[in-house]
Amino acid sequence: MKKAVVTVLGLDQVGITAKVCAVLAETNINILDISQTIVGGYFNMVMVVDITEAKDTFDTTAEKLYAIGEKMGLKIKIQHTEIFDAMHRI
Repeated sequence: MKKAVVTVLGLDQVGITAKVCAVLAETNINILDISQTIVGGYFNMVMVVDITEAKDTFDTTAEKLYAIGEKMGLKIKIQHTEIFDAMHRI
């Protein structure tokens, strides 16, 4: 199984989770774990996803998520778990 981490950060608004999940579903990416919080009006979501059966390339998926973020004023990133783990290792 190939995994990735999707992170979303920005001002809270209607439809964030729905729009991100729609891209993942149309790309055949399965959500394995999800956590979201709202603190002081800021929305924060982290997802661990399975990209094994993804229909698009990793870069294409990243571009689609980035485009949603641009439209909604959010920062949306997807990273391979190996890169994410290396960046956050203490």
